[in-house]
Amino acid sequence: MKRIVSMLIAACTLTLSSVSVSKAQVNVNINIGAQPLWGPVGYDVVQYYYLPDLQMYYYVPSRQFVYLSNGNWLFAAGLPASYRSYNLYTGYKVVINEPKPYLHFATHKVKYAKYKGHKGKQGVIRDSKDPKYFVVKGHPRNAKGEYKQQGSSGSGNKGGNKGGHGKGKKN
Repeated sequence: MKRIVSMLIAACTLTLSSVSVSKAQVNVNINIGAQPLWGPVGYDVVQYYYLPDLQMYYYVPSRQFVYLSNGNWLFAAGLPASYRSYNLYTGYKVVINEPKPYLHFATHKVKYAKYKGHKGKQGVIRDSKDPKYFVVKGHPRNAKGEYKQQGSSGSGNKGGNKGGHGKGKKN
């Protein structure tokens, strides 16, 4: 009997010692440092901006404008020649966090038409006094490169919303 009890105790000890505690991991992708100075404040993660005034997109990860030309979507580092004088700092931007939003251009064109001409109605990263934006290259508070990306802290849109208007409100 003692042998059975000691075998049960050994089995229980072995079982308990082999149980591992799992830790929940939270992986929050923050791309504030990749966003342009003219981007709207209030978002930690941005894939695309839709520019209603120009009826085109800006793809943040590759820093390219995406626009329709002769029925084809083109990706370019700069604005098309006809829009080079457009002020990106005052123009309205809609944040869209979905892959290839230009495939839904017809919907976006109608849905966001009301934001055409809303010049200067959004705060932009360049003018923000929130330290989380100091990591953006060219930000006035990062002129000497003294600020570095700060891990996953900070508030704002953490990528949970499919789209937004960058009014500086935290979601």
